[in-house]
Amino acid sequence: MIRRSVAGRLLFWLLPLFAAAIALPLLLMQWLDDARLVAILSALAIVPLAAWIVRRALAPLNSLFRALSGSVSTYRDGEYNFGIHWPGRDDLGDLVRAHAELGDVLREQRQGLVERELLLDTMVQNTPVAMLLVAAGGDGVRRVVFANLAARKLLHGGWKLEGQRLDDLLADAPLEMREAMERGGDGLFAIGSDEVDDEEQVYHLARRHFRLNGRKHELLLLRLLTNELRRQEVQTWKKVIRVISHELNNSLAPIASLAHSGGELVRRGRQDRLEDIFGTIEERARHLEGFIRGYARFAKLPQPLLNTVDWNSFLEGLQRQISFDLETPIDGLSSRIDQAQMEQALLNLLKNAHEAGGEGTPVSVRLIRLPEWLRIEVLDRGAGMNESVLQNALVPFYSTKRNGTGLGLALTREIVEAHGGRLSLHNREGGGLCVAIQLPDA
Repeated sequence: MIRRSVAGRLLFWLLPLFAAAIALPLLLMQWLDDARLVAILSALAIVPLAAWIVRRALAPLNSLFRALSGSVSTYRDGEYNFGIHWPGRDDLGDLVRAHAELGDVLREQRQGLVERELLLDTMVQNTPVAMLLVAAGGDGVRRVVFANLAARKLLHGGWKLEGQRLDDLLADAPLEMREAMERGGDGLFAIGSDEVDDEEQVYHLARRHFRLNGRKHELLLLRLLTNELRRQEVQTWKKVIRVISHELNNSLAPIASLAHSGGELVRRGRQDRLEDIFGTIEERARHLEGFIRGYARFAKLPQPLLNTVDWNSFLEGLQRQISFDLETPIDGLSSRIDQAQMEQALLNLLKNAHEAGGEGTPVSVRLIRLPEWLRIEVLDRGAGMNESVLQNALVPFYSTKRNGTGLGLALTREIVEAHGGRLSLHNREGGGLCVAIQLPDA
């Protein structure tokens, strides 16, 4: 088939017009002598003919352009099933075929995007991590833009959360979760159960900020760590058992060997070396006793002996042991606590705060009265904790210090929970860590 161009098509239609424009004046001049009249009559005949020929020649082009315009509009709306037919083998035919190929490519890309979005939505909806996407509207009120199934179950009994005010949702949430949300930053908190046999649930809160469609959004991630902590504790205890077994073997084996040697010396009547042997046995026994006592202190924490303690005098005594600033007045504030245990718990936190901040960095204590609770916060301006350390900080024997035992925070948590309280950690805005103790208000 012969290939034609658009210009050739137009020339094909205009050639008869050119011929008529030349022949008609020549024909009229055979009967008329007035050139002006010949020109007028020729124009009256040629102009309508020219308009008809041009309109007839451009009609298919106009239809094609309207079809292309409509097709582009459907592409903009996300529809790619609009087809265009052009019978000719010319430049416009190439354009139509290229347009059809573009539609096929866009349709395949759109299908791929839909499949990936479906996969991503399935993953997000079925993840055990509760995900909340929050943004402020034109009225400045923060509302939920997106929430997965875990977030719906956690905050709204499985019902839809999109469009809900975040403050309204948090009003019905547990106190610990509400406080963690309001503080800002990442953090670790525990929610107690009303049932006696049920254990508390430990959550990790993470926040991410970004801009979407020109608006600031905040992504809240709530991860339940209870089972993970339990698994980590089991693995840690296995490690501890191996360490204790190793230490026992290192101490008992020499003691047994020395005892045997002492028996041999007694049998032979050589008692001059018995003093050295007994001294070594005593040294190894005391080392082993101190080692076991340190672990037993954590494993067998006694029940707290509760007495009414005035916080003003209590903290004054604590300041004589370790330095810190008291941010809030506490006159007339008292609680029923085991003074010795709570002193040990706060000393652990204050010591960690000083070590985190370094020499010269202030450490402060803040007391906050809440409905039915007393909140004690130990604040420092150190480097804080990264997400990994924050998640494992309360696991017994977990430590980032080279020679640390990993018992300080775990022992503090045991003491606080024995008092019916809660222990939580979160990074402070501007740097540093806040470790909070919540005790029932007596």
